[in-house]
Amino acid sequence: MTDTAQPTTAPPTTLPPTSAPAAPSTARIDLGLFALLGFFWGSSYLFIKIGVEDGLTPFTLITFRLLIGFLLLLTVVLVARERIPPFGRIYGHLFVMGAINIAVPFSLITWAEQSVDSSVAAILNAAVPLFVLLIAAVFLKDERLTANRVLGLVAGFVGVVVLVGFDPSDLASGNLAGEIALIGSTISYACGAVYARRNIHGLRPMIPAIFQVGFGLLIVSVLAFAFENPLATQFTPASLFAVIWLGLLGSGLAYLVFFRLLGRWGATRTSMVAYLLPLYGIVLGALVRNEPIDATMILGTALIVGGVALVNANLASRPAFTRRSARVESAKPRV
Repeated sequence: MTDTAQPTTAPPTTLPPTSAPAAPSTARIDLGLFALLGFFWGSSYLFIKIGVEDGLTPFTLITFRLLIGFLLLLTVVLVARERIPPFGRIYGHLFVMGAINIAVPFSLITWAEQSVDSSVAAILNAAVPLFVLLIAAVFLKDERLTANRVLGLVAGFVGVVVLVGFDPSDLASGNLAGEIALIGSTISYACGAVYARRNIHGLRPMIPAIFQVGFGLLIVSVLAFAFENPLATQFTPASLFAVIWLGLLGSGLAYLVFFRLLGRWGATRTSMVAYLLPLYGIVLGALVRNEPIDATMILGTALIVGGVALVNANLASRPAFTRRSARVESAKPRV
């Protein structure tokens, strides 16, 4: 999230009915796809880092990866003969989703990774469910803040502070700009999840996905041609491989896996893929780029993942405040 996208689309507001228990072989396939989905999105942070370090400018990298992902999704939609919604207000909502769920977070993450390790980006973006709950409590009347969720929010945000550090001298000198951009991308993904719950209804899952990717591609490509020169891009083997990986896997195949699991498992269980992002991010960053792993990173990761677990725990708990609310399905960032 990944890129997410975070793809990138939040779980749909209208979910298919829960299916009967799967056969053992099917259940194993679903578990394998779940691990694969975490790898697709968790590895995206590494390949963004490779792309920007090998000379690709942020908007140009995003434009090429979204173009590849869009073409793949378009092929699937055409082959499946998915029904396109009639023209109306829904397209305005999908455009907003393309902005806040793809264009903004992708841009912030890619820009941030020019100065921040890919593992740190993966860890910070795993905090999306925490921000979803916080924002939903304000904008969704049915959002329920229970004691365990408040505790999870506190633990997760402490983890963010531990990981980022927030040294006043670093803040004054601008050394935390990358980390702040990553937090901004996490908030943007969370806003996208809440916006989708309020405004995206009655669509088959692949339709929001392709339109959000398409609108995100439109927005970012305009920015690329306005501020960069994508047609003059000189690809190296590493940067070309990074863009293809991000487009086919992070912005294409990951969505197909995501929506299969969404239909079989539901949004809550599928959103648990957020737990895998820091693990893949840390391991791949260390193995491929020798990014450091220290006690601060481990502690911050544990607090964030533990906080997300508490937020999603289905515990019998009274509301922490008098205002009652419905459970919000946490959306993972699609990078």
